[in-house]
Amino acid sequence: MFDQSDVEAYVDAGWWGTRTLALVVAGHAASRPDEPAYIVAGPSGDRALTWAQYDRRSSELAAVLARAGLDSGTKVGVILPDGATVHTAFLAAEKAGLVVVGVGSRAGRAEIRHLLRRTGAAALITHEHHEERPAGELVASLRAHDMPGLRHIVVPDVLSTGAEVVVDGIPVPPPDEGEMARLLTARALGPDDLFMLNSTSGTTGLPKCVMHTANRWFYFHQLALQAGQLTPDDIFLSAVPAPFGFGLWTAHFSPSVLGCPTVVTPRFQVEQVLLAMATHRVSVLACVSTQFIMMLNSPRLDGLDLTSLRVLFTGGEAVPFSRAAAFEDRTGAKVLQFYGSNETGALSGTTLTDSREQRLGTAGRIIDAMQVRVLGDRGAPVTSSPRVGVPACKGPATCIAYYDDDAANAELFTEDGWMRMGDVVEIDDSGYVRVVGRTSDIIIRGGKNISAPALEAEISEHPDVALVAAVSMPDEIFGERVCVYVSTRGGVPLTLSDITTFLATRGVSREWYPERLVQLGDLPRSSGDKVAKGELRADIRRRLEAELAGR
Repeated sequence: MFDQSDVEAYVDAGWWGTRTLALVVAGHAASRPDEPAYIVAGPSGDRALTWAQYDRRSSELAAVLARAGLDSGTKVGVILPDGATVHTAFLAAEKAGLVVVGVGSRAGRAEIRHLLRRTGAAALITHEHHEERPAGELVASLRAHDMPGLRHIVVPDVLSTGAEVVVDGIPVPPPDEGEMARLLTARALGPDDLFMLNSTSGTTGLPKCVMHTANRWFYFHQLALQAGQLTPDDIFLSAVPAPFGFGLWTAHFSPSVLGCPTVVTPRFQVEQVLLAMATHRVSVLACVSTQFIMMLNSPRLDGLDLTSLRVLFTGGEAVPFSRAAAFEDRTGAKVLQFYGSNETGALSGTTLTDSREQRLGTAGRIIDAMQVRVLGDRGAPVTSSPRVGVPACKGPATCIAYYDDDAANAELFTEDGWMRMGDVVEIDDSGYVRVVGRTSDIIIRGGKNISAPALEAEISEHPDVALVAAVSMPDEIFGERVCVYVSTRGGVPLTLSDITTFLATRGVSREWYPERLVQLGDLPRSSGDKVAKGELRADIRRRLEAELAGR
């Protein structure tokens, strides 16, 4: 958590400042009004939002939100796929002095209810339909689940000619210039204010809400600028979801600070992304490892001209050396990463000046400003070399804290204010980091963190399940997939379809669904009578190896 001395130190060092993204965008709207801010690539053609449109449409939406009676500091849920609209909504909330509750567009009903209820959101910004259901039905369902404070549903249209905003089913006339100008002086958020709450997959229970300032992401931009030698001539393509940290800096902050266009797609489809990269001469790509591996596996990769691509930023999971090297060899780009989390921002990172071994074989060099410590078994800093233990940091890239969650914050922070990671790392004498283990029971599938205990809690509600354990199983494309072991009451047979259908009825996000089910008479136990997950991980590896050998 930041105190005033932290803020002053970060400002004095030049890591934080006084500018806002709204003012940055307004500057581009004045100097390059007709150049694209966002290019939305889709199967029916590409559509652009210029800097002038981005600035005006966000101001119009901000005025509409203020008119709806949403006071400064009010929480507003945003559930939108990647595209120009979601970034316009984020910027509009900043201008209106509102706090975004960023919800992934693929979140299930249970996760949506949890996040909006936990934060007390008073409005929801979304499309007319969410997952093929009218958004009004979603809001009615939320209100029926003890959320009477959810007052408004707001549907913006930022790409159409004569774009309008619909509030509670009624089109709202656009505001005049004076009304929009008054917002920036009377209500707009500052760079140190809470501007967003987004979710993170903790080790237990439903997602926690992470508190963000804009300044942490302005600082992250400085790191990216240096690491990738970014310039205003770059063209970005961000294939990671906008509400989360990786998507925030690669699609909302860095390109806007530079004045670069950003290519986005509503959903990640390999061929569509590759074609967009070639068509728009993308030079900076942001995606998780699973996504670039899928690109490598696509037969279209070698048939497209991707010579403009020079940098791939990846992260969110382990970077596979051989596959990353193959991507470099086939595209000519260099693969870079930052090591950190939604909470910490970045602890370390690789740069274009690092060797291939350093870029692909490590998580990069420690960032001095983040004051990284390595904590031993008893929580004391490790001083021997190499340093091995749990990393903790305190610096300008970190979040504020978890929102309204004292218990979670007690786990996240040390007593003297350093923020812990959930990994075990080794840091060598040169400051390069290697992740050697994980302390939390998390499965990382394609960059998505899935809490094994939270999934187990959902499946254990099935009337036939006596005991359940969720473990990771290795996968060449996704890194890890979810395997569930169950024992049932009376030995009743269960199928994977039985489990996923049950999870669907409970509103669980599809990204949590297991992809393999193993039913046993009983699950192995450790000496403390806990389920022996190490044995289960070894068992699924043996099963996979046997299946591969039998082909």
